Amino acid sequence: MTRIGLRHKFFSGCACCEPAPLAADAGVSRRRFLTGSAAVLGAGVTGPALLPARAAAQAKPPRIDVHHHIIPPAQVQALASQGRSSPPPKWSLAMSLEDMDKAGVTTSITSILNPGVWFGKVNEESRKLARDCNEYAANLGRDHPGRFGFFAAIPLPDTEGSLREIEYSLDTLKADGIALWTTYTGKYLGDAAFVPVFEELNRRKAVIYTHPTTAPCCASIVPGVPPSTIEYATDTTRTVASLLFGDGRTATRFPDIRWIWSHSGGTIPFLTSRFEELAGRKKDQLPGGTLPILKKYYYEVAQGNTPGQLAALLKLVTTSQVMFGSDYPFRPAKEAVDGLVDYKFSDADMRVIDYENAAKLIPRLKAS
Repeated sequence: MTRIGLRHKFFSGCACCEPAPLAADAGVSRRRFLTGSAAVLGAGVTGPALLPARAAAQAKPPRIDVHHHIIPPAQVQALASQGRSSPPPKWSLAMSLEDMDKAGVTTSITSILNPGVWFGKVNEESRKLARDCNEYAANLGRDHPGRFGFFAAIPLPDTEGSLREIEYSLDTLKADGIALWTTYTGKYLGDAAFVPVFEELNRRKAVIYTHPTTAPCCASIVPGVPPSTIEYATDTTRTVASLLFGDGRTATRFPDIRWIWSHSGGTIPFLTSRFEELAGRKKDQLPGGTLPILKKYYYEVAQGNTPGQLAALLKLVTTSQVMFGSDYPFRPAKEAVDGLVDYKFSDADMRVIDYENAAKLIPRLKAS
C-alpha cells in the first residue's frame, strides 16, 4: 500500500495498556477477513456453546457500549505502511463478540483506532481509508443484526473529503454518528478551520463521539509514562476548552451537535471552576458561562468508572448524560460493568446509563 502522508512517531491507539502482538490475520484482504470471521462465527460464536450466554444476555436489560474499537484490515495495512514502532492490539470479530457476551453488552457502537485515517496530508489515500473502514464497520452491522453500529471516520482536517464522507456514511451506510479525535496536527476541534464541517454536522444534528489522542506538545513529558496514562484525559479537556473559548466559537455556534466525551470527560469535572472563571472574563463570548454547555454533553465511563471519577462526574451532570463505554480491546467491558455496580447505582440509573441515553441519542437502538 502506498504510504499515507507523514510518518507517525507514536502509538496512539486508545491505549491505556501496552500494545499486544499483531493479530495473525490482520493483513488479509477484506473479503478473506470477513469470510474467515464468518467461519469462526459459524463454528463457535453463534454455535451451541454460546447460545446460553446469548439467551441470558437477551433476557437482561440491554446494554449499549459506545466506546468499542475495531481494527479493519485496511487500517492495519495503513498503520503498517506508516512504519509505526508498535503494532495495533490483537483483535478479531470473534474476540469482540466474546467480550460483549461476557459483559452483557447487547450492542457495540464501534470506532476505529487512533490516529484514525489522518496521517498529515490531504490526499485520496486518507479519503479511501475512511471509506474502506466505514464500509467494513457497516458490514459488521449488516452481518450481525443488533450487535453492532458504528461511528464513521472522516479525513478531518480535509474539509472537502470530510463533507463527502459525512454524506456517504450517514445517508448511505446509516452510521450512528461521526468519530473524531481531540486534535489534528496541533489544531483542536474549536479551531475556526473546522467550522465548515461542524456547520454540516450541526445541520444534521449529528452525534459526535470524540476520542483523545497524543498532542504534539506532550508525547514524552515524563520519562517512562506513556501519553495515554495522563495526556489522554487532559487532551479531552483541551479540546472541550477549544470548543468553548476557541476562535471557531463552536460550542455556542453549533448547539445542535450531540457530543459524547470519552473516559468520563477526562479532567473536565475537576476544572469547571477554572472554566467558569475564564468565562467570567469573556462574557461577550459565553454570557451564560460554561456550565450550561458542559451539562448538555454526554460522557461515557470507559476507564472513568472508579468511585472518585464517577463522583466528580456526577457533581457536574446527572445520570441523564452518562453512557456505558468499555474501551475494548484495551479494557474488557466487564471492567466498566464492575465499576458501575460497585458505585451502587440504582436499577433505574443503571438502565439509563446502560441503554436509555444511547437510545435517546440513536433512536434506531430502541428496536435493537
